Amino acid sequence: MEYIADLHIHSRYSRATSKSSHLPGLAAWAAIKGIQVLGTGDFTHPGWFGHLVENLEEAEPGFFRLKPGAPCAPEVKLPDGVSPDAWQEHNIRFVLTSEISSIYKRGGRVRKVHNILFAPDFDSVRRLNATLAGIGNLEADGRPILGLDSRDLLEILLEKAPEGFLVPAHIWTPWFSIFGSKSGFDTIDECFGDLGSHIFALETGLSSDPDMNRLLSSLDRFSLISNSDCHSPQKLGREANIFNTGFDFYSMREALRAPVDESGRQVFAATIEFYPEEGKYHCDGHRKCGICLEPAETWKIKGICPVCGRPLTVGVLNRVMELADRPAPVYPRNSPAVHSLVPLPEVLGELLGTGPASLKVMHAYARLLRHFGSEFNILLQAEIEELNREASPMLGEAVHRIRTGRVIRQPGYDGEFGVIRVFTDEERRNFGGQLNLFGVTAAAPRKKRASGSAGRPIRVRRKKTAPGLKKNLNPEQQQVVASQAEYIIVKAGPGTGKTHTLVRRVIRMVTEEKTFCTVITFTNKAADELQQRLDQELGPAAPVFVATFHGYCLHWLRRDNPGLRVAGPEM
Repeated sequence: MEYIADLHIHSRYSRATSKSSHLPGLAAWAAIKGIQVLGTGDFTHPGWFGHLVENLEEAEPGFFRLKPGAPCAPEVKLPDGVSPDAWQEHNIRFVLTSEISSIYKRGGRVRKVHNILFAPDFDSVRRLNATLAGIGNLEADGRPILGLDSRDLLEILLEKAPEGFLVPAHIWTPWFSIFGSKSGFDTIDECFGDLGSHIFALETGLSSDPDMNRLLSSLDRFSLISNSDCHSPQKLGREANIFNTGFDFYSMREALRAPVDESGRQVFAATIEFYPEEGKYHCDGHRKCGICLEPAETWKIKGICPVCGRPLTVGVLNRVMELADRPAPVYPRNSPAVHSLVPLPEVLGELLGTGPASLKVMHAYARLLRHFGSEFNILLQAEIEELNREASPMLGEAVHRIRTGRVIRQPGYDGEFGVIRVFTDEERRNFGGQLNLFGVTAAAPRKKRASGSAGRPIRVRRKKTAPGLKKNLNPEQQQVVASQAEYIIVKAGPGTGKTHTLVRRVIRMVTEEKTFCTVITFTNKAADELQQRLDQELGPAAPVFVATFHGYCLHWLRRDNPGLRVAGPEM
């Protein structure tokens, strides 16, 4: 049976994760993406493990499904027309997984390595958790931090869950991985010692791909797997694996151990990849200084930032080249195929000239899902002619270019995601009215600035500012108001219009994106001024909360204790 599996994810018990990262929410988005098997993530956390035991039942050996009558997830944000219980029609399965962060000393250095544990049943997990709970606090985080050597972690797994296996996670990430430039090792055997033979698969991570890993002959004996490592259900399937084998834990494990079975059938069929440049640690650089460099440039300046004079964060590409012993990738015989893709919302965002999470994109996304069934079906299987006919010739061209690797790459660096684009700005201008999906017309492209020869990544394309928001705004202020970036830092002196710009940005987000906004100020005076301005523009019932940090905290404390009083003035 052929199926797609995303085996490394996180639950709502991990830090910086979505509240929708529970079983029904994950299952619903798996169905949308076209994924049949999901890792549960975080089985070491007592709260999440209890949720798993309560809501899952074994369907096939080592594969679990949601129990009949399992709760739906009405609060999960889904595309229009997709039911929260969509998973019920798609037979979504779960496999028990958990990521461990091991921080320990070895060879006079601090090592920080992340590993993924796979277990076939709840009893194995109980035994593992009982042992690990005696080593560190499993309740603090869904991905626990343990002062446990990776080799010893593997030994515990082999003793307590002998049918399970361990996969080193995102093996090139600078800070927390087996080959990381900051705190890793140079070989698998150096890390796992006498137990190295029990490792048969490695997770490449978002910032590297099979081509990069196959520059190292020392990795020839390992299968390379790819997963999303997602912290919200919408990010499922950024990377994934395609199997063509028995639909159970043990068949999947053996496919990873031996991608071709005894009959010659390719049982580990393919991986679905991010373009590695989109990963946030691909190139070298300094995010604060806006510096992004290729390895050769980093070597020329001896790894020192030309702006601040501090050491650069060395990225995945640099570290791969440091350990590589081949000038070009060499794939072992019978290696899985590789499909490099761009998430469909990002493609639609580029076509429509707006952010991938915007209402325009979500409407178009929902229309495509209703016709084609799933995101992976669109990106991997759909006929280009049908995409041209049912959506837009530009979408058909975009998918064709993605399938053939004809994309424009702006690399990520130092924690900043890169950007993959399909069309140049000139192409988008020339397409004009053709950039239209289901009657939704695209916004005009904006010019982008870059720093360093590798290019400074621009997180998302900016939405065209509504005419009403341009009033009394200079070009720089308009850029801030219209930006779709997750994080924005505005540095300007007194009297330059920072408050005015913030007000206009909040108004745009409330009116265009229908977003609830929380605004935190330093003083009560600033909070009162902002509130008055927003009330004048939006009315007192607008979905905006303005307060100092102390006032914000007090607001939430009073949700549980309405009579709570403070000694002194309320801030």
